[in-house]
Amino acid sequence: MRFLSYAYRFASNFLFLVFVYYALNFLEKYNQRALLAIMVFIYSAMRAASALRSFYFYQRIERLEGEARRLVAAAGEGHSATAQRKLVVNEVSRLRHTGEMNAYIDLLFLALIVLLCVSKIVTN
Repeated sequence: MRFLSYAYRFASNFLFLVFVYYALNFLEKYNQRALLAIMVFIYSAMRAASALRSFYFYQRIERLEGEARRLVAAAGEGHSATAQRKLVVNEVSRLRHTGEMNAYIDLLFLALIVLLCVSKIVTN
């Protein structure tokens, strides 16, 4: 499922990049092309800010994972309770890593879209 989520994220961002590319190349007038490029640039900047903000969230989750692992190791409870807690911590760690990879994919495509928009604004 993890690779399916990566593939979906890649495909959806790639389609967005393709649509922006064709929309910017389809418009003949510079004013219309520049206006569309600026609007897409603003949208991409908002999505990039959201993705960067999620890294702060993932950093906090990583700290909680370390703390939870330390507490599981310090707790002298039964084997089944410790195994269950380790399983939960490992699942959270896997989900955090998947979220980070999806955010990296988003940021890669958003950077490409921003470069495309800037190039269409600068060129005539």
